[in-house]
Amino acid sequence: MSATNYSEEHVRSLDWKEHIRLRPGMYIGKLGDGSSYDDGIYILLKEVLDNCVDEYVMGHGKKIDITIEGPRVTVRDYGRGVPLGKVIDVVSKINTGAKYDSKAFKKSVGLNGVGTKAVNALSSYFKIESVREGQLKRAEFDRGVLRKDTKLERSGETNGTTVVFEPDEQMFKHYQYREQHIERLLWNYCYLNTGLSIFYNGSKFQSKNGLLDLLTEKMDGEPLYPIIHLIGDDIEVAITHANHYGEEYYSFVNGQHTTQGGTHQGAFREAVAKTIKDFFKKDWEAGDVRTGIVAAVAVKVIEPVFESQTKTKLGSQEIEPGGQSMRSFIGDFIGRQLDNHLHKNPQIAEILQSRILSNERERKELSGIRKLARERAKKASLHNRKLRDCRVHLSDAKNDARKEASTLFITEGDSASGSITKSRNVETQAVFSLKGKPLNCHGLTKKVVYENEEFNLIQAALDIEDGMDGLRYNRIVVATDADVDGMHIRLLLMTFFLQFFPDLVKNDHLYILQTPLFRVRNKKETIYCYSDEERQRAILKLGKTAEITRFKGLGEISPDEFKHFIGEDIRLEPVMITKGAAVQDLLNFYMGKNTPTRQEFIINNLKVEKDLVDEQAIDPVKVIARKLDEVEAEV
Repeated sequence: MSATNYSEEHVRSLDWKEHIRLRPGMYIGKLGDGSSYDDGIYILLKEVLDNCVDEYVMGHGKKIDITIEGPRVTVRDYGRGVPLGKVIDVVSKINTGAKYDSKAFKKSVGLNGVGTKAVNALSSYFKIESVREGQLKRAEFDRGVLRKDTKLERSGETNGTTVVFEPDEQMFKHYQYREQHIERLLWNYCYLNTGLSIFYNGSKFQSKNGLLDLLTEKMDGEPLYPIIHLIGDDIEVAITHANHYGEEYYSFVNGQHTTQGGTHQGAFREAVAKTIKDFFKKDWEAGDVRTGIVAAVAVKVIEPVFESQTKTKLGSQEIEPGGQSMRSFIGDFIGRQLDNHLHKNPQIAEILQSRILSNERERKELSGIRKLARERAKKASLHNRKLRDCRVHLSDAKNDARKEASTLFITEGDSASGSITKSRNVETQAVFSLKGKPLNCHGLTKKVVYENEEFNLIQAALDIEDGMDGLRYNRIVVATDADVDGMHIRLLLMTFFLQFFPDLVKNDHLYILQTPLFRVRNKKETIYCYSDEERQRAILKLGKTAEITRFKGLGEISPDEFKHFIGEDIRLEPVMITKGAAVQDLLNFYMGKNTPTRQEFIINNLKVEKDLVDEQAIDPVKVIARKLDEVEAEV
């Protein structure tokens, strides 16, 4: 190996904006295209909103106005306003801010003086205005470079700060804001700040009952018992159980939604199990106590320590530096308040005990099957036969940041899985090959997960048998053909996850891969089209003599082409549970035995299927009739 010269000329010093743009992941996590809740465009919005909410928490301003029109985002708070002489500094000088002084912002989310600087550096346009006591200061930037610095001017506006920004398309390619992700972010702020009103594009967001409202909104169907809502100094919790598998948690620190949990969520899970076991004086397994739980916990911590700049996982071991441990603080509160609530509400205790005993019986019934299922998974040579894993997991690296970018493609058929396998990024992308259509598992018990080879191996590949803590891939992507059969497989897989692992869907881990339907090309240019409208535009651009190819299946797309569709320009459609949607009602309609009603629905929506039929002399009604018979037979 030849030696590489290393001298002073190889050492560079980057200014703040260059470093942020070169290493955006350090500041906002992944860039993304807006399909995921934690994609960069939402982190930019959150960084601005965190400052507004911190003002509210400190007692200044009860209202925030937000407008999003196309790429432009405008956020206006009615707090004290940034000190006029520091308006430019707070958005362009790294490690500059007021939150280093815990007297001014005692329990703030943002402590590092980085947030709005990252927004500035990663925006093609950025403007900040501050109004204080009749005076206004304005500054404008592009990509972190100051372009306009106005003098102080008189203003009759109410005190506060306005930030306007447009995410830079050089950094965020093909991005699109999704209403569900924005609304979820805003509701979380309101649930945790019950006196705060947020107005977004004319709609008002406000909560009166905090985490009780959050859990009521998140529940799929009725809870088994009335939600237990407990509030103390620097802690609020809401707890109930539902008729589903798994554990579902919503955890927060100083208003920050810690989607990856952390020390507070771990302490909460432990405290709930211990308190309930102590109340009933039973040595139940913690998993039996918690299966079916739906809960939220919010704590306020002085100088919280997060495991990354995006603040999705709390690392603090203490409620404040040198103070009570997180474990004892939450344990003491839950042990006292939850125990009191159960003593005062014996009917709730009775329902809870019945659920725990049911969980225990099912676990014992499944114990032998689970053991055999694990042995079958090993004998199937999982990593060779069904799963082509990625190096992130093959290396068994601990706390590897690449794990957050890890993806598992679930596809059907040798040709499709072969194309993806050859074109994937072997570092972070894995492929799981289905054999035919999965079983319709609607209405079945978890026993089928262990007895059905496909489901057993998927569960083993994801490592979610004992909950989401072991989830090996951040994104699970269903990759099927864009035809009736492919959509049926998607539906069957979504049923599987919603039936047995709903928290995987609710925490934004499940996606559908969008692949092009057409390729339009001439000798100079190739355009891939994801809809008929895009195809028409491509023909207009390249001319009517352009060659048009209709991709009927993933296997028809060569690996050289496929790498474009699962690389930087990957298009993913998130599987999201919209506000007010009842999952069991949806599953009952689409996957239950209401044959006449579903047939009528399919016929009324025939145009969707017609678009998927090859553009030849084929009667789409006959195609749908045949497919409908196949679907009904399997259901």
